[in-house]
Amino acid sequence: MTTSARQQPASQQLGDSGAVYNWISDWGKLVVDALLSLGDMAIFTGRMFVWLFTSLPRQGTILPNFYHVGVLSLPVVALTGTFIGMVLANQSYNQFRDLGLESQMGAVINYSLVRELGPVLAATMLAGRVGSAMAAVLGTMRVTEQIDALTSMGANPIHYLVVPRFLACILLIPALTIMADFMGIVGGYFYAVVMLGVDHYQYLSNSRQFVSGWDFFVGIFKSLFFGGTIAIVSCYRGFNCTAGAEGVGRAATAAFVFSFVLILVIDLALNIVLQSIFLSIWPYGGKKLF
Repeated sequence: MTTSARQQPASQQLGDSGAVYNWISDWGKLVVDALLSLGDMAIFTGRMFVWLFTSLPRQGTILPNFYHVGVLSLPVVALTGTFIGMVLANQSYNQFRDLGLESQMGAVINYSLVRELGPVLAATMLAGRVGSAMAAVLGTMRVTEQIDALTSMGANPIHYLVVPRFLACILLIPALTIMADFMGIVGGYFYAVVMLGVDHYQYLSNSRQFVSGWDFFVGIFKSLFFGGTIAIVSCYRGFNCTAGAEGVGRAATAAFVFSFVLILVIDLALNIVLQSIFLSIWPYGGKKLF
């Protein structure tokens, strides 16, 4: 009994050590896989930029992607922007009324839309509607060996499939952002002035005073990075899709999730950089732009 009593703690200790080793191994494998994927995506992005600056795709491959990314996304972006503006007006009215600052609602709503919500919402809608579709289409082409067929015929799949989608996203997302901003401003004005009875002149005057061209520029500038991120992540996930219908669905889901997370990370990073640039040019918060 003495020997078994001594062996019991040793085996239990070995089992605890084995669980710790397995935990460390799992996390190590996760980190290594993440670094490998990051490096592979960097190589994929570099190849895309090489083709982008050396040979543009033909008009017949660019225009359908422009139509799919830009024109077909306008209704959902406009509808989303309108209701976001109305929700902002509804949520902020009670708090501003308690402070006697209803006339300041226009500045807060429009500043939030132009600076943050417009670009992020437009990018989110683009990632959900276009990014997932890109990953699904390219994933299906990978599973059915259509990408391999393009390579065998002498066409580079990155030049033929990725570059047009990247150009469509990066060139048309500013227009979608402007649409989201405009419809959000219209929706907020309608709900605040028409439905809640906020003074029309004060609403517009405060908006004009506190929202400047710099804020508008910041939103448009950030949207370019959002569009490029959506295109790169979605095309990469589609190109590296695993076999089967389940692999295609997993690629489409991963494209949206990773794009959305990267949009938020890039948004934070750009806000820090642009704010530091603004303070270096106007250290006392003077007149911004226009």
